Amino acid sequence: MYAIMETGGKQFRVQQGDVLNVEKLNVEVGETVEVSNVLALGQDSGLTVGKPYVEGAKVVLKVMEQGRGDKILVFKYKPKKKYRRLRGHRQPYSKVLVDSILV
Repeated sequence: MYAIMETGGKQFRVQQGDVLNVEKLNVEVGETVEVSNVLALGQDSGLTVGKPYVEGAKVVLKVMEQGRGDKILVFKYKPKKKYRRLRGHRQPYSKVLVDSILV
């Protein structure tokens, strides 16, 4: 069984036991989160597609770690004007484990 869920403006195809990085969730490490934005469910009997979400379906996630991603550099430059600007950014994320998919 698998589910296509939406969190943090992104969509993920998940199964029980998967570990993935999602946009930062405001919960402590070790706590669980229920995501009810399930777009589709794939089972042995077939695919169930929501309009826009599948009613009664939830994905239970356990937060394993809070962290920040790799640094990206944002460099702005205008030729012949002595304008250079360098900024760095590290996007925060939450590493989660898919505990279960509830229908």
